[in-house]
Formats: sequence, C-alpha cells, structure tokens
Amino acid sequence: MTVRAYATSTSCVQGASLGFVLDRPAPVAVTDATDDRVVFEGVASARRWELDIPAGWRSSLYRARFGPEEPWPFGLPGSAPCPDNEVYFVVRQAVPSSPVLVSVPFTTWQAYNRAGEPGQSIYWTESPTRAARVTFDRPGGGPPPERWEEGLMRWLRRGGYDVAYCSNLDLDDGLDLLSRHRLLIVNGHDEYWSLGMRDAVEEFVRRGGNVAFFSGNTCWWQIRLEDGGRTMVCHRDAVTDPMAAADPRRTTVEWSAAPVNRPENALTGVSFRAGAGAWGPHMPRMLEESYTTRFAAHWVFEGTGLTDGDKFGQGCLGYETDAAEFEEVGGVPRVTGRDGTPPSFVVLATADLRHWSAYGQGGMATMGVFTSGLGTVFTAATVNWGNGMRDPVVDRITRNVIDRLSAAADGGRWDVIGPPADLRALAVLGRTLYAVSADGMLLARELCGQNLPWRPVGPAEGVRGLAVPREAAGGLAVGLYGVTHDGRLLRHHEPGWREVGPAPESAIGLAVADCTFWVATSCGELWRQPFGSGAWEPAGSSGGAVALGGMNGRLFALDAEGRLLTRLPPPMRDDSEWESHVEAVPGSTFTAHAGLVIVAGRGTPLHWRHV
Repeated sequence: MTVRAYATSTSCVQGASLGFVLDRPAPVAVTDATDDRVVFEGVASARRWELDIPAGWRSSLYRARFGPEEPWPFGLPGSAPCPDNEVYFVVRQAVPSSPVLVSVPFTTWQAYNRAGEPGQSIYWTESPTRAARVTFDRPGGGPPPERWEEGLMRWLRRGGYDVAYCSNLDLDDGLDLLSRHRLLIVNGHDEYWSLGMRDAVEEFVRRGGNVAFFSGNTCWWQIRLEDGGRTMVCHRDAVTDPMAAADPRRTTVEWSAAPVNRPENALTGVSFRAGAGAWGPHMPRMLEESYTTRFAAHWVFEGTGLTDGDKFGQGCLGYETDAAEFEEVGGVPRVTGRDGTPPSFVVLATADLRHWSAYGQGGMATMGVFTSGLGTVFTAATVNWGNGMRDPVVDRITRNVIDRLSAAADGGRWDVIGPPADLRALAVLGRTLYAVSADGMLLARELCGQNLPWRPVGPAEGVRGLAVPREAAGGLAVGLYGVTHDGRLLRHHEPGWREVGPAPESAIGLAVADCTFWVATSCGELWRQPFGSGAWEPAGSSGGAVALGGMNGRLFALDAEGRLLTRLPPPMRDDSEWESHVEAVPGSTFTAHAGLVIVAGRGTPLHWRHV
C-alpha cells in the first residue's frame, strides 16, 4: 500500500524544520531533485513528523519519498501523476545572497492534482464538477508527468550557477524576498498567480530587478490564497466568485478577462491568448517545431552564430506557447501593443503554429525582451524550454540571458537596435528616428529597440546635420531642422525642405540647446544662433567634433577618436574644455534624445544606450 503524505509548507529556510503529515509511519529518503543527491535517510516514526533542515543544505528543490520507490515514467497530461508517497518542497536561503532566484510553480502543480476527479481538482476547466477551492493539505501536488521544470533546474546545477530557490507561494507579498536578488527565473509551466505574486514581481521589475520567463502559459489564471496560504481558490467564473462584487480586481478568472481586465502581457510581454497548444495524443507534434530567428544581432543571440531566418530550438516549443500580437514592417516583426504588450517589447524569434488548430489551439510563439521601469524582462514563451537545453543554441541563449540579467546593472552597454547603414546625421522627432544617408536621402523608422528597416522619406542632398527643438521659442516651431555643408539652415516640410536662413559654411553637425541652434564646422569651430535672432556668433571650439547633438540643455560632440564629449552651452565665445562623457562610441554620427544616445556609422549596426 502506498504511503500517503504531504508537507505543511511548500518551503522552509535553511536551519529550520518542516512538518509532514503521513497516514502511517514509514522510512523516508530525501534527495535534491536537481541532481538526485541523497541528503537524508531515516524513519518518519509518527504520522506527524518533523524534518530538521541543516543550515548547510543548499537552497534547492527537494523530494521526500516515504516508503519504497514507485514507478513514475514521463508521460502526457492525465497519465500517471506524482505518486502520493512523494512530497516536494523548497529550501530557501536563510540569508538571501544569490544573484538568481528560481521560483517553483507549486500552485500549478496543485491545480492539476487529482485532475478530473469531481470536487478534487480545479481541472478540467469546463467541467461542472471541478472544484473552486483546493487544499495543499493533501497528497500529490508534485511535478506533472512531463516534468516541465526539471530540465532547466538540472542544467543550472550542472552549470554551477549560484541560484537560490523559492516556492512561488513565497512571492505572494514577496517584494522583500525578490529585492535580495537581481534576477527571478520563472520556469516551465507557471499558470496560476495570485494578485500579491503579480504585484510583487511587477514592482520588483519597476525598481530595477530582472525576470527571465523560461516558461509558457504563464500567469493565465488569477488565484487567491486563503487559510494562511494552504487553500487555493480559483472559481474560473466571475458569476460564482463572490469576490467579483466585493473586490473585482481579485476575481478568479483569466487575468485578461472581465472584471479583472489586466492582461498578463504587462508582466510577461506575451499571452497564451495568442499562443498555441497541442494536447493529449497530439502533444508529440511539438517536437517537430522550431523557432525562426528574427533579430540575430541582438545580445540574446550573441555567440550562437545565427542569422535572421535561421531555425533553432527544435522540440522546445510546446505543449503550450505564448505570443504577442505583431505586424510585419518591411519583413521585421513589430508589436502592436493592442493586446497589452509593452511598446518596448523587442521580438527576437517567432514560430508560426497556426496549423496546431487541427490538434488543439492554433497560434504563435513569440520570444522577446522588454523593459519596464528600471528592469528588463525576457520571455522564451514556451512551456518546454528547459527540456531543450541539449540544443547548443538554446543553451547559449539561456546563458546569455542569465549572465546578463543576473549581473550588476551596467548602463554602459551598447545594444544593437538596427542593421548597418551608412549614415551621416541622426535626430528624433516624436517617436520617429530620422537619418541622412551617405547618398543624400532622408530616412525614417520608429525609435525603438526592434531591428526595423529604414524607409525613404525624400531627398536630403547636402544636409550634414539634423536637430529637433525640444519646445517652440523665438518664433520657431518644433520640427526637423537640417544644416548643409554649403551654409543653409533648413526645416523639413513633407515632402521637402524649406530654407530658414543662412548657416556657417563647412557645417558637419547641428544641435539645439538652450533655445539656440549650434553648428560645428569641419574647421573645428562652434557657432551659435539664439532662436529668433537671425545672426550667428562664434562660440569657441567644437572639441574636434565630427557630429554634434544636444539634450536637456547640454551640448554633446562625437570626436574622430570615437569619444562622446559634453559641456554646458557657452553664453558667448568660450574656449573652455569639453569633458569626456563616453569612451569607444561604436559609430561616426549620433543623436541624443530622452536620456538615450543613438549612434550609427558606415558598416556599423545602429546602437543605443543610456547617457
């Protein structure tokens, strides 16, 4: 007869004790579930038994087995579940110190526990006999037969990463825990989130924490935790949930559904609403699918050797995927934001799984990365990512994400945001980035992190510098202005240019700062013209500028050695020194806008970074 057992908590700290409840005494063996190392063997001599956790046990996911091992092969949903004599729990760090925190989805495991048994499980979704509340005080509730989380956890252990573990229930009111780490990893199938969990993680990101979702179907249902976290409530129906009238935002329906109306895209960037699913006997079809690379120059793909259009990760897609709504812009995907995906979301790879409509749910998979506040979020957008780690590309992508997002913040990184183009001037008007090409064409594209192509706007022959006033003053309106090498100040009006007045000859750069036009010349001179004055005055040295820019009342200059210089605008002629601001700028022209420096050069991809 199988011993039936459960733990009184899904986690405990190093040096504490964890209670277990058994239907009868039994031998017990505890192993580290990430490498099968046996850490304890003994006897649970009473039906209520305490396991003392030594302070030296590493933070990890553990398995306590009461009685003999029982067969538990990998399988499909609905096949043999975790045996009732196996109990999984997390040991947390007593003093959080690891840069990476891995969350284990106990809520999803418990939601599937006793699937299909009337009144015992939240499943199946459409069954009228499903339970609206289930307890953690019962056997089962371990990993599903597919072990979606196991692959990544074992890979982390083999790779020697310094990680700490927590139960995802620890994230409910878990901002203090999260704040002790730089990166949260959400792994596998983490479908059930409480309001407290979601609020804590989103605030963690806004404050500068990072999240890597190596997961899919993430944050699909809202739950409530009651009875000290030992009961999980999920009505899946606003009509039967009394909270719909008392506090609608806590109603246990899909996060995107009324009355919650809080799409999970804001947390993850993607959603199962646009994703795909292949279930039951059709699940093996996921092993046939691959991602297509859409932005190979992005840091996530560094060292993979991929180029745009290459396939990778066969078998890691499924059995459920998440996606963001996007449109193709010149052959490049760009999110629409209509589904709640943040506009900063950068599409890295896509998989067209619409043919899965014959097996379950047709849709897409969208791998990407975005920023929220001070933090960065990556999503692999698939449940099975961790079981694809044998693919060297999947391995390298995972390393790139963890290594970058778990490191100390570095605002000095240059990120690629576009393909190489030979450009001589840049400026931003609104959300549009303008450029002048070497062959004298005005080009435009959205200012964003996506690798969008340039589109031609019209001629810009002779224009050597671009600038945009931050506000109207002195009779000059906000717009796109240019300066030519032969001494003309222009303003762009679709489809051409209108001359505003003369400018210093031999101009190689234009900037606006302090309601004043500034021009750098090939002779190393700096000239100024206050708005509305109509006269140019010498203002000292340009600092050897090959390009000029302005932002927030400051002047910036890029010199021939690739250094970005800065200074406050001089009131009159002034030969004081420029100050070095950034070394090794990867380009020969630039613009500064809204806290960003955007650079380009011949044969060099478009880059940006924070000032």
